[in-house]
Amino acid sequence: MKNELLTFNDLPQVVAQLRDEVMGMKVALLNLQNGTTQQKRENTHRPMSVEEAAEYTRLPLGTMYQKLAEGIIPGTKPGKRWVIYQDELDKWLDANRKNEVPMSADEFNAAVLASHRRKPKNVRV
Repeated sequence: MKNELLTFNDLPQVVAQLRDEVMGMKVALLNLQNGTTQQKRENTHRPMSVEEAAEYTRLPLGTMYQKLAEGIIPGTKPGKRWVIYQDELDKWLDANRKNEVPMSADEFNAAVLASHRRKPKNVRV
């Protein structure tokens, strides 16, 4: 719609156009929601071999075996071979992060403002 004056006779056309636009947005939202739920359904609790886990984490194979034996990396050894689950490995990677996750611009601004606020003086009564 342009910046023009609407009359009562234009009302059915305008309502039909708005209805079509709303229906288009509704379809787009449903498609987005279905896309995100399909991504969430992906099973990340899948077993991995030590070689796959080493490739996934980009750690040397010897380091991977050492950390598994020491219990640093979560894994199970039901028989002769180690089994590592991808979701547990992802949680371990997140928990052992040395650098913090970068802050968003809003979080950074809030942190700067909080650090520059004046502290109230201790007033004794």
